[in-house]
Amino acid sequence: MKYATFSIPPDPTLRLGIVQEDSLYELRALLGARWKGKGPLPASLLEVIDAGPSVWKQLASQLPEVLGDQSKPHKGYSLDKVRLHAPIPRPRKNVFCLGLNYVSHMVESARARGREAKIPEVPVFFTKSPTTVNGPYDAVPWDAALTGQLDYEAELGVVIGVGGKNIPEADALRHVFGYTVINDVSARDLQQRHMQWFKGKSLDGCCPMGPWVVTADEFGDPQDKKIWLRVNDVEKQSSTTAKMIFSVARTIEFLSRGMTIEPGDIISTGTPEGVGMGRTPQEFLSDGDVVEAYVEGIGSIRNRIQKTQP
Repeated sequence: MKYATFSIPPDPTLRLGIVQEDSLYELRALLGARWKGKGPLPASLLEVIDAGPSVWKQLASQLPEVLGDQSKPHKGYSLDKVRLHAPIPRPRKNVFCLGLNYVSHMVESARARGREAKIPEVPVFFTKSPTTVNGPYDAVPWDAALTGQLDYEAELGVVIGVGGKNIPEADALRHVFGYTVINDVSARDLQQRHMQWFKGKSLDGCCPMGPWVVTADEFGDPQDKKIWLRVNDVEKQSSTTAKMIFSVARTIEFLSRGMTIEPGDIISTGTPEGVGMGRTPQEFLSDGDVVEAYVEGIGSIRNRIQKTQP
């Protein structure tokens, strides 16, 4: 299943929807009084996740049944007539991120810094503030007075469904609710100047994600998906999640050691080679650039860089 958060312009009210091909159905309008699950029908993706696996299964069972009932036509919205928001517009916590999780990106990053590449023995974790989260087709604000080195990073996003601590790798994927596309937009000069990554990774609007969350059962193997990114329709990154150093399962194992991960937590799993910082000469984003990030089995997000006043 594909869960989306959307609104119908000019009404800004956020709605929870189910994507079927090129149509979007509002969950409450679709099920309404026919909801058979325990408790109220969830009104947001976080409420779906919080409700737990029994409700996920009920939704997965009942929705195809309702949509297939030809005796009661259901109003759907064309995807080009709605505004899609980030699936979880305001995460409860920072987005967990991995750095240097593809060998090729690790090598180009080390080269850009004049250092020797060395494969990490443990994942390199950092976080992005919740205020970075942005819609899949919304503009990414760029304050040129603050940074002159805005960069892109196409990544597979993981949404945790079942919390836990000290989760073994063999059980880790059972804790995943679903997957989404993330662009880890980064201010490289701030990243270097502050001697750590948080500030340069946490500018407002610099974590567009979406366009929806594909549930784990539909998405399949997270280590067998194509991933690419284009700037102004020119391909800059092209790889596969099979080339991750730390798989999704291994990442969850490391992240949960001694630290509880919770339902609704989001993990961005790192980017392959081809980022602007690693190119010769280096390439950074400018006002009006359009960045499209894609993950097989989900789709793509497309964001324009928009110069703002300080």
